[in-house]
Amino acid sequence: MAIQDREVPEAGAEARELPSRFLPAAKYRDLPEPRTFRQIFGASIILTATAIGSGEFVLWPYITSQVGLVLMWTAVLGFFMQYILNMEIERYTLATGETAVTGFTRIWPPLGVLITVIAIIPNLWPGWATGAATIVTYVAGAGSPVPIAIVAMVAIGSALTLSKVVYKTVERVEMVLVGGIAVFLVVALFVGTGLSDWAAFGASFSHVGQLPPMEEVGGIAALLGAIAFAGAGGGNNLVQSNWARDKQMGMGQYMPRVTSPFTGQEAAAAGTGHMFLDSDENRRRWKGWWKVANAEQFGTFFLLGCGTLVIMSVLAYATVFGVPLPEDDFDFIRAQGEIFGQRFGGWFQTAFWMAGAIALFSTQLGIMDWVSRLTADTVKVTFFRGSTKVTESRIYFAVIWVMIIAGSAILLSGTEEPLALILISSSAGGVVMFLYSMLLIFTNRRFLPRSIRLGGWRMVMMCVAVVFYGYFSIALLVDQF
Repeated sequence: MAIQDREVPEAGAEARELPSRFLPAAKYRDLPEPRTFRQIFGASIILTATAIGSGEFVLWPYITSQVGLVLMWTAVLGFFMQYILNMEIERYTLATGETAVTGFTRIWPPLGVLITVIAIIPNLWPGWATGAATIVTYVAGAGSPVPIAIVAMVAIGSALTLSKVVYKTVERVEMVLVGGIAVFLVVALFVGTGLSDWAAFGASFSHVGQLPPMEEVGGIAALLGAIAFAGAGGGNNLVQSNWARDKQMGMGQYMPRVTSPFTGQEAAAAGTGHMFLDSDENRRRWKGWWKVANAEQFGTFFLLGCGTLVIMSVLAYATVFGVPLPEDDFDFIRAQGEIFGQRFGGWFQTAFWMAGAIALFSTQLGIMDWVSRLTADTVKVTFFRGSTKVTESRIYFAVIWVMIIAGSAILLSGTEEPLALILISSSAGGVVMFLYSMLLIFTNRRFLPRSIRLGGWRMVMMCVAVVFYGYFSIALLVDQF
């Protein structure tokens, strides 16, 4: 039976308390029994979908079109570090049911708000919707991307607003979209690349530790953005907490989920969590959860996501590397498609562009979802914990429509160049990752029971992540100011 109230631990069980100076103390409950891989599959699919449309389809192919494959070592390293980061984010949520940002708020309330604000502002720029709309105009042969992008955002907002349980809708849509992209990648692997291209990819790892001149990759902002978005990037990774919680993984089974204020049953409770006693039985359950969560994240995020990045970059190398392209423009996507058409037929050109439009649309959907989740969780926990009227669900949908209005206003103001918009979002995301990497080390070392806290080789990799993202973040600030 789960322990509902704060009690003296049983003999042989160690109690660990979450800091309660700024947020309510956590009650003790037993860790639920672990679920199977099949039952939790999909917990990382939204994160993977947002990754595919940012770094994998846009930023890394763009850099490859400029300098070839010499920086692929940073892409693979960046992806692996994000896998480690994501699992530390999941570690905190599996153990407490809280999001990582709520953990930061337990350290000091302004930290959660600061991380949220820094993560949100760059993503008001609708670069992914604009990119998808731009590619649609390539397929159609004419048209303006602005109205297409606005209609796409309104469609996303409407679908989410009418979803009974938002997470289930987003997961199902993203699975279909990612499945379509995967089919294209399998075809492209055999049709669009050759052995010499893959030999060049293998040879690129002889450049480990080397960086080309910054002007060749579009500047430090482009490089930082690409490294941060070799994977999901920015505040996006933090919302793996929210998705794991809504998937009801670990202690997340005790937490409320985001539901539609129109079609679902709302929960007014704030997302403050629980702790489990460090007993033999809970340790057994923890090992089961940790094993299955790692397997799902590694397969869905690292293998699928990193494989997509590699294939798309090799495709760019095989087609547009060395071809003169305008700087800060989306024309390399058009050029890739046209070259595919010349070499393999118009069907492949259209398939490539449609896969790109789907990838960017899936990213816009994921970004609107994660920004709204991050904001809603932080605002509810920090400012409206005791309110029954201001629920996390209502905040979520308010943010969704604010993003749609703000994004539409930006596009109607004349700022519509997709690559520039994406670079703004991604380079700022690298700075956010530097900050929360340090905070995760603190929470997962200080707040969790000794038997499950961060340590060993994962601790080493987290320190590498701090140095990695910190170096490029400081370089960006020096370059800008």
